[in-house]
Amino acid sequence: MSGIKLQRTNSDNSDFQNLVRLLDQDLRLRDGEDHAFYAQYNKVDAIKHVVVAYANEIPVGCGAIKPYSGNDWEVKRMFVQEDARGQGIASIILNELERWAREIDCAKLILETGLAQPEAIALYKKKEYVIMPNYGQYAGIENSVCMFKTLV
Repeated sequence: MSGIKLQRTNSDNSDFQNLVRLLDQDLRLRDGEDHAFYAQYNKVDAIKHVVVAYANEIPVGCGAIKPYSGNDWEVKRMFVQEDARGQGIASIILNELERWAREIDCAKLILETGLAQPEAIALYKKKEYVIMPNYGQYAGIENSVCMFKTLV
């Protein structure tokens, strides 16, 4: 989609914080009774690598990466507003996060999404992420889908 502008920022960005509130509302509906479990792992304070996407100066999407272990970083808080979906904005955001990850010598990106987010799973598969065993706090969680992509 043309006309999308990206801003690299951090979790102090108010547009990012507003988009995350919308994301959390969406996840609360999708995750139902499991939402509290997932929410505890989705805090956004002190994330230094955030991308916000703007269409006509309006924030329409976001994503972030943060250190996980060694040179592995985790993709967090990927979201596109409902009325802006289906236009490739999530791919644009993810491309920028991957570019930024390479600049900071990240070897691999990992992420967790859920069975209730089939659009996210489809996006990550399209972007060459591979399903892996659930990691960390997601091990043994049936609704979690963990994926990775090697960058180097």
